[in-house]
Amino acid sequence: MTSPALTDAFARPITYLRLSVTDRCDFRCAYCMSEDTTFLPRRDVLSLEELDRLASAFIGLGVRKLRLTGGEPLMRRNMMSLVRALSRHLASGALDELTLTTNGSQLARHAAALAEHGVRRINVSLDSLDPARFVEITRRGDLAKVLEGIAAAKAAGLKIKINTVALKGFNEDELFDLVAWAGDAGHDLSFIEVMPLGDLPGQARRDQFWPLTDLRARLAERFTLEDLAETTGGPARYLRLRETGQKIGLITPLSHNFCEGCNRVRVSATGTLYPCLGQIGKVELRAPLRASEGNEPLLAAIRAGLSSKPRGHDFLYTDTATEGAVARPMNRTGG
Repeated sequence: MTSPALTDAFARPITYLRLSVTDRCDFRCAYCMSEDTTFLPRRDVLSLEELDRLASAFIGLGVRKLRLTGGEPLMRRNMMSLVRALSRHLASGALDELTLTTNGSQLARHAAALAEHGVRRINVSLDSLDPARFVEITRRGDLAKVLEGIAAAKAAGLKIKINTVALKGFNEDELFDLVAWAGDAGHDLSFIEVMPLGDLPGQARRDQFWPLTDLRARLAERFTLEDLAETTGGPARYLRLRETGQKIGLITPLSHNFCEGCNRVRVSATGTLYPCLGQIGKVELRAPLRASEGNEPLLAAIRAGLSSKPRGHDFLYTDTATEGAVARPMNRTGG
């Protein structure tokens, strides 16, 4: 018997799960985590078998899109065995899409296997095409290695979307270079407003914030913009540049709140369900996952978590303050 579809208290269907497989990352991006981040003890992180069981429970409840995240998911040992196991839900038709978000550093080694196991598209985080700036923002990344991984993914037949965090005073002057590069390579490109997540010493989120209303206005100075009704199941709103034909996504949690249509939840690598990225509410799933061989305690906990999903986040930048900030870092939450 098919279980009833997941909905929250506001009758929004929950069809999209972002499941973190690790909090570890080989970058230390300045807007994501502190340089001296301490990662979770391995004993606190769910096993690959537990991650499979947890994801499968959500799929049984009606989740149709599963994104694997981190940290950097491709750093997880034996990660491809999890991707292979989860691909059975694609074969059965229970899952429409299995995908992941990556920083690209490990992509050259894994791109072919991802394609082999049913992944059809991936998101790659890339905030600068300048090697020196790339090191500055990631604190240790190698741009050439990431570009090699992107090339390998394209060669494997994966559709690639580039995710770029819009950072005031950092990559503003690369706007048209990024657009041109993505267009020439055949990659979709989405820009994301920086969110007040994580308690990062010395970082003033308000000073980093580049509203995408301004970015869009700059694009309009050079291109004719056509709004698109299409969606990929996430928070991006898309537009097309008429002169080049390429698609640009805008993810605007601050300047244009999209909470009314939220269809997703996040689960951390420790089994913590976060119904809303921008709120502190959480439900622990690890204990009920391990409580019995059957899934009833787990399913009850998932439903209880969804009943507490709030209407939306409280993120807000003002001229003098940042409101609604959440101290939980993004690598712990799941990207």
